[in-house]
Amino acid sequence: MSMVEATVLGSEQIAGLRARFRGALLRPGEEGYDEARRVWNGAIDRHPALIARCAGADDVVEAVRFARERGLLVSVRGGGHAVAGHAVCDGGVMIDLSLMKAARVDPGTRTVRAAGGLLWSELDRATQRFGLATTGGIISHTGIAGLTLGGGLGHLMRKHGLTVDNLLAVDLVTADGRRLRVDAETEPELFWGLRGGGGNFGIATAFEYRLHPVGPIVLGGPVFWPIADAPAVLRVLRDLMPDAPDELGVTIALRLAPPTPFVPPEHHSKPVLGLVLVWAGDLAEGGRARAPRRRRGAPGAAPGGPGAGAGAGRAPARGAGARAPRCAASARRSPTSCARCRTSSSNPCSTAARRTGCTTTGSRIAFRRSRTT
Repeated sequence: MSMVEATVLGSEQIAGLRARFRGALLRPGEEGYDEARRVWNGAIDRHPALIARCAGADDVVEAVRFARERGLLVSVRGGGHAVAGHAVCDGGVMIDLSLMKAARVDPGTRTVRAAGGLLWSELDRATQRFGLATTGGIISHTGIAGLTLGGGLGHLMRKHGLTVDNLLAVDLVTADGRRLRVDAETEPELFWGLRGGGGNFGIATAFEYRLHPVGPIVLGGPVFWPIADAPAVLRVLRDLMPDAPDELGVTIALRLAPPTPFVPPEHHSKPVLGLVLVWAGDLAEGGRARAPRRRRGAPGAAPGGPGAGAGAGRAPARGAGARAPRCAASARRSPTSCARCRTSSSNPCSTAARRTGCTTTGSRIAFRRSRTT
């Protein structure tokens, strides 16, 4: 008998929980169950006995106590982006935070309080209304919770540190169903563990972050080279970056070339080295910073291979900062027009990275995949 078959919860078993629960409780076979158990990795096919779609921290407390009293396995879904599929369990209770989307920005103190179900694109949208941002992931549909609890790499980290370096406090529900506010003063050891220690310290229902002035205009974008050029490109990058300004963020990717318009079709699905560059400082300084890189033979100056937009042999600084600022707005992958300035893809703005990405035309590089943090 499988765990799924062994853990069937009847209506009478969850009646008490349902009376105290503001969100949705879903069992196998009920409408919305299959959609709620799906995560980013489509290979994950697990079947919780109950999915508790929480409307707030009180619901999380109720779900934890329900599972604890019955000895049921618990999994927690934030953004559902982890490739291992930890968000979903077989035969237990899946505590789903994805309905918890509140974000409250205080521009005076440059802080934001963000609910645990937010995605980075949603948090970016809230903070960019005030020209602020914090270091986040490089993919827009990553959840803030998992990335923060794992440390948090992003394009702003050379200037502003990791996500956890900007984490001020966490609202936590413990395994025994208690609610705690955890920060460096009230719970220093627990806060230390949460800042990059991963899961199993409790369920993080909200985060408070320090923000920094970023945008609304940034320069950024990806450049690709054939994988055979990777040693030469990386050697130049190794020599370049120790003296590069902190405002310049560089992300390295070894992957198959994506089937996007700025990559020539003959290079699609072939191994490439990719650099995503983001300049999140003064635009004029960003332009000046390109000159020394070109003089030193910056990565991308060598001809050949799949170039970004106009072709190969272009220094990445041209891609990262086209002559007119191009749209870095969302840096994390949505191919729509800019939500802030309402420009179309044929007339892109550069409004702040990490929201809804405009796609440039006729430039050295397409900025669909660029973002600031």
